[in-house]
Amino acid sequence: MNNHYKIIGQTPDTQQNPKSPSIEPKLTLDPKVDNVKDIGNHGIPDMPSNIHYLTIIGHIEGHMVAPPQNKSTKYEHIIPQLIAVEENPKIEGMLTVLNTVGGDVEAGLALAEMISSISKPTVSLVLGGGHSIGVPLATASDYSFIAKTATMTIHPIRMNGLVIGVPQTFKYFQKMQERIIQFITRTSKVPRDTIVKLMTETDEIANDVGTILIGNEAVETGLIDDVGGLHAAMMKLKELIKLKKQNEVQKNLQ
Repeated sequence: MNNHYKIIGQTPDTQQNPKSPSIEPKLTLDPKVDNVKDIGNHGIPDMPSNIHYLTIIGHIEGHMVAPPQNKSTKYEHIIPQLIAVEENPKIEGMLTVLNTVGGDVEAGLALAEMISSISKPTVSLVLGGGHSIGVPLATASDYSFIAKTATMTIHPIRMNGLVIGVPQTFKYFQKMQERIIQFITRTSKVPRDTIVKLMTETDEIANDVGTILIGNEAVETGLIDDVGGLHAAMMKLKELIKLKKQNEVQKNLQ
């Protein structure tokens, strides 16, 4: 019979030399592999650090979350970028690229007001569409471009969900509409009467009230400054940045 004696203060052999846990090295992918997976390209071209590129695409999401099947731009993501453009001394200008179907009126108008109040040169480019509240977002910049095939839809505001059928609701709609009209006339060359006429047109859209302007029509109306693409927008922004620098130098010499 084998007797096992336990010695006080002595640990079993299995506990005297515990095996250290094996740490497997974490697998890291090459950044180029990530780029291929995410954007289908092995590299992203370097962008000039003095220009900020802002994209407003799809549905502009406001206080209410957009449906999951909608491609949306969240306004709480855009506001910090606009603040950074104003505060960052390295950023000298901003290019806003628009392809939006509109969305939350309050959120879109708030973003438009922020863009128009930036002290640095700003240029907007409408690609595809700048509909509904996307119109003020396009006119908010110092200079605006629209592609030849891009469209802008101007229509009265509308509301989804519960609507209380009282005169106060109609008055609220009127005030909201007036805010948008005043902003567009303040930031573009289109007269007030023209905007109201375009909003109330009944012969343009089959199942709605409003007007669709394509490319050069938006320029002829006075809503957009010029027809052009990415190159024209970039050249104009660089021109505005250079002009601002010259004005600052002359101001300092005086």
